[in-house]
Amino acid sequence: MSEELKKEVEVLEHDADGIRELDNLLPRWWVWLFWACNIFAVGYMLYFHTFALGDLQTVAYAKEAKAGDELKTAALAAFEANLNDLKPSSEQTVLAQGTQIYTTYCAPCHRPDGGGLVGPNLTDDYWIHGAAYHDNLRTIINGVPEKGMLSWRAVLKPAEVQAVASYIYTLRGSNPANPKPAENTVPAAPAGPSAFE
Repeated sequence: MSEELKKEVEVLEHDADGIRELDNLLPRWWVWLFWACNIFAVGYMLYFHTFALGDLQTVAYAKEAKAGDELKTAALAAFEANLNDLKPSSEQTVLAQGTQIYTTYCAPCHRPDGGGLVGPNLTDDYWIHGAAYHDNLRTIINGVPEKGMLSWRAVLKPAEVQAVASYIYTLRGSNPANPKPAENTVPAAPAGPSAFE
C-alpha cells in the first residue's frame, strides 16, 4: 500500500476494547449518488415549489379524483337511463358478488336473511317503494333519506348495484325466522321471484 493511500485510510486516534477504527473514504459511486440526489432535490424544489411548473401531489390527486367522479357520474347516468330495461342476473359470479355486498352494506339494517331490522323485510310481498326490479335498483341508488336509508350512489358502481339487487331478488318469497311485519297494506304481487319480473 502506498504512503498516500495509507494516509487516506487512517487509523483514528481512539480504540474501544482493542478495536481500532479506520477512517475509510466513501466509495466513489456513493459520493456521485449522493450529489445526484441533491441535484435532483434542488431541481424538484425549483420545478414544483418555486416556479410551480408542475402539479403538487394534492393538486394532481384532486384532478384525478375529479376525472374519476366524472366517469362514475356518466356511467351511473347511463345506467339509470336504462333501469326499466334491466332484469335480475342469475349468473353465479354476479350473485356471489351481490351476496358479499349485501352482507357488508345491507345486512346490518335488513338482516342477513333479508327479514328486516331497521330496514324493511325484503322477503315478503309488501314493498313500500315499488316491487319491480327497476324500483329496487332506484331505491338502492337514491336511498330513502327520510326513512334513514343511505344513497349508495357514491359508494357502489353500477355493476355492484346490479349485483346486490339481483341477490336481493333471490330473497323474495323466502321464509326467514321471525321476519319484520309487513310495512305496507297492499301486497305488491304474489310471492316468488317470477312474480316480480
